[in-house]
Amino acid sequence: MAHHSAAEDAVILIPSLEPDERLPAYIRKLSESGFAHIVVVDDGSAESYQPIFRELESVSGTTVLHHDVNHGKGVALKTGYKYILEKLPGVSGVITADADGQHTVADCLRLAEKLKEGKRALYLGSRDFSQEHVPPKSRIGNRVTSVLFLLLYGQWVTDTQTGLRAFPAGDLQFMADVEGERFEYEMNVLIACARNRIPMIPVTIETIYENENKGSHYHPLRDSIRIFRVLMGGFMKFMGSSLLCVLIDQGLFNLLNLAVFRNGTVKAASLILASTIIARVISASVNFLINRNLVFKQKNGGVKTIARYAALTIAVMLLSAAGTWALSHAGMSSTVAKLITDTLLYFVSFRVQQRWVFREEE
Repeated sequence: MAHHSAAEDAVILIPSLEPDERLPAYIRKLSESGFAHIVVVDDGSAESYQPIFRELESVSGTTVLHHDVNHGKGVALKTGYKYILEKLPGVSGVITADADGQHTVADCLRLAEKLKEGKRALYLGSRDFSQEHVPPKSRIGNRVTSVLFLLLYGQWVTDTQTGLRAFPAGDLQFMADVEGERFEYEMNVLIACARNRIPMIPVTIETIYENENKGSHYHPLRDSIRIFRVLMGGFMKFMGSSLLCVLIDQGLFNLLNLAVFRNGTVKAASLILASTIIARVISASVNFLINRNLVFKQKNGGVKTIARYAALTIAVMLLSAAGTWALSHAGMSSTVAKLITDTLLYFVSFRVQQRWVFREEE
């Protein structure tokens, strides 16, 4: 059996919109360095750019796929994934790179070697944002998203917006199924990997910003808002679900206690307890359904999910009481103690629901 180099076994996938003369030179270098499979997706470039793509097709091992109109980076990557799934069986994995010259051939080879190890992981080409030539907007943007990602998804990702990534061929369908059409797709991939416990491993690469990154089709304001919306979207839905269910809980309690049981003047403990339990069961059931179907979008949960949700609900209730008691005994007002305890538990609950309660069953 012939021994293949790491580069021969991997596929380079490059989405491209109206590239300049750097792209053909880059593709030739990749081919000369041993990459036998290079797929370029023309994402709706104008007719005047077609000579560049025709030039690419003359490079050994290079295939160019075309979109008639611009669909966005996420769609372009998925077009490439579909082609690789259908036409290139047996490859070790996929390396996605940008068309604007930011990712060196040496870095692509480094990722190809990682794929050769056969581990299930998403390898992220990570830049060093402390270098002086890095544009401030890129440095600040990446740091903010890294911190938010850590808080919401529990993993520190040093470079959340890198386009140089690699993953094994076995995850092609997984990556194709991730939602997103434009630049926000890449953030969705990180979230999907975090939720599915796929390791995200940084691989240090060169930090290149040619002409302050002017060759990129990334629009700082529009695409940053889109990425931020994706990053925070799940948590904002979680907050909305929680608020709705607090209103349901309070409304049902008052309806039952005052209107149904007519307990406004008697104030019987048994009727207050009954009103509390019925209201809490209904509001928790609504919360469960919203979180499962709209917030975390679990596809195949069953009885185990319900059991995990119930266990978390009980645990949060007990921890809330314990935390409030501990802080109030330390000299804090019980009202403030409960507010602090429940706020911390709220973030913990989001993470636990995301990683454990609504995880996909094997």
